[in-house]
Amino acid sequence: MDTPAIVIGAGQAGIAAASALSEYGSRPVVLEAGSDTAGSWPNYYDRLRLFTPAQLNALPGRPFPGDPHRYPTRDEVAAYLRKCAAAIPGEVLTGHRVATVDRSGATFRVHTTTGAEFTAPVVVSATGSFANPYRPELPGLSAYTGEVLHAADYRRPHPFAGRRVVVVGSGNSAVQIAVELAAESPVILAHRSPLRYATNEPIPADSRFWRAISLASRLPIGRFFHSGTIPIVDTEGYRSILEQGNPEARPMFTRAEGPVLHWPDGRSEEVDHVVLATGYRPALTHLSTLCPPDAAGFPPHRNGISTAHPGLAFLGLEYQRNILSGTLHGAGRDSRYLARYLARYS
Repeated sequence: MDTPAIVIGAGQAGIAAASALSEYGSRPVVLEAGSDTAGSWPNYYDRLRLFTPAQLNALPGRPFPGDPHRYPTRDEVAAYLRKCAAAIPGEVLTGHRVATVDRSGATFRVHTTTGAEFTAPVVVSATGSFANPYRPELPGLSAYTGEVLHAADYRRPHPFAGRRVVVVGSGNSAVQIAVELAAESPVILAHRSPLRYATNEPIPADSRFWRAISLASRLPIGRFFHSGTIPIVDTEGYRSILEQGNPEARPMFTRAEGPVLHWPDGRSEEVDHVVLATGYRPALTHLSTLCPPDAAGFPPHRNGISTAHPGLAFLGLEYQRNILSGTLHGAGRDSRYLARYLARYS
């Protein structure tokens, strides 16, 4: 099937890309692997709340419904994205998982696992990262015999009630999951680097802090940041809760023996579950031949524009162009930049 542009993924980045391309006269085909047009949002843990307020989680021209000065829930974001997807002028095809992308001359050929083929001079890869959870090598964890799962597999605290849990990580999701679990279980938050907070006090959703972040997101300075620079955004008093000791924050364990974890201070204890809240890497297996990623999993690009293939772009990569590129707000801002560039090829 020939089309002026193909967008791979119908999550927040894919919807933003398709909407922006349509503003430049293109009617893209959006290929979504799943059956939903809310991307990965329905698959996150039940009580997830965004770490940015509603006013900073809207696509261009589509305000987020309700009070702009609140932190929306997982389900609110999913519902919002479904409405945005329904308004895309192009075609959204669910159940079309992209297997590979190759190129012949100035045309990209996109092949799906169902055997379908789509061709276009423009391709935007907007597949996010939820499908590629990052599981780092941790000291001695290979010898641990308890359950190890990633935050991508975590949904709710009830199955862990009364069980001893270690959450690994030092970012927003790690803290939110650890605090949630601690209401029903003894929890340790194990971190490889010290916990850092964006502010000294909890941040209200109507804080001037977010105005400053919004202004900063207009600058193309994303390449100067990396995932390790993200501080904890204390939206619900997490710092105070951690200082009370449950969950207990500790430096990373040093080794494991069966179900027992050993800590730098000499303590050891039996642990039932280890939850890796260690982030994600871009899900780009469909491009592994066309443009192999670097050691960190990122494709060769500058501000989201492929440096290897004209007409190919990426959207939704963390820090790809601005400090909020991995969020709805940032993807929306980046999408218009990419659409202007890609208009010359479609």
